[in-house]
Amino acid sequence: MEDQLKALLYDPTTGKIIAAVVGLLVVYVLSRLLQRSVEKYVHENAARYRARKLVSFLRYLAAAVLLITVFSDRLAGLTVAFGVAGAGIAFALQEVIASVAGWIAISSGGFYSTGDRVQLGGIKGDVIDIGVLRTTLMEMGQWVQADLYNGRIVKIANSYVFKEPVFNYSADFPFLWDEITLPVRYGSDWKRAKAMLVDVAKEVCEPFADASKEAWASSVDKYRLEDAQIAPMVTMEANDNWLQFTVRYIVDYRRRRRVKDQLFTRILEEVDKSNDTIRLASATFEVVNLPKFEVKFEHGRGSVESKYIP
Repeated sequence: MEDQLKALLYDPTTGKIIAAVVGLLVVYVLSRLLQRSVEKYVHENAARYRARKLVSFLRYLAAAVLLITVFSDRLAGLTVAFGVAGAGIAFALQEVIASVAGWIAISSGGFYSTGDRVQLGGIKGDVIDIGVLRTTLMEMGQWVQADLYNGRIVKIANSYVFKEPVFNYSADFPFLWDEITLPVRYGSDWKRAKAMLVDVAKEVCEPFADASKEAWASSVDKYRLEDAQIAPMVTMEANDNWLQFTVRYIVDYRRRRRVKDQLFTRILEEVDKSNDTIRLASATFEVVNLPKFEVKFEHGRGSVESKYIP
């Protein structure tokens, strides 16, 4: 028994296993110390998140390098077996491999980063975590109107970046163009209405237009884009029912709902001040040229009375 124990202790494989275990413990302890240092000294949320992810990646990388280094001579003889096993594993875990490839593409290709507002696989939300296999979103929409959180946290496989379009609301150009429409009755002072809408749009939205100029110029330089109008714009269309004004403006992607509320509030205030020269329209219907028709009322004793109703 004692001889067997000595043989086991002096076996090179046992020494390699012990060295690997000790090395993994050292890697784990060092990574925990780095994680605590990050929590203590990095106060900005985005920087702290990236630092934690980097420490976690380095921990796995160091563990893999350690194991390969310790057992390198043992691995040489298992090349064929590893090749066959790897092919089977690759077929069985193709979705996992695609997700890992997606994570590499996301990390290096600039698809999106934490804090971005995106739409992936028909789901819209803010990116709160990017893992090796899945991206985590704080979802928006569904039963909640406009760009507001609904409270659900959604995990989406990273392989989606290869299968469907990735809509990023906040990457190179963190602004959106938006529109509101205003129906105005025929007979209103349409010139005053248009001037009022221009003034209100400039008052509420011009700060966003000024803030977006540099980002838009950078996007035009980076991509093949035509230079677009950033300043608020008002257009008019005459249809069968009313004059329809469309206000087009640029806005921060996080403030669309709030800006719409401000615009409509200011517009209604100005309409109230117009002394009925600007009248808003609604879907009302007027029946014209209705023909007259005759109604006969029969009384007792055979008398008949006729009335014409216009």
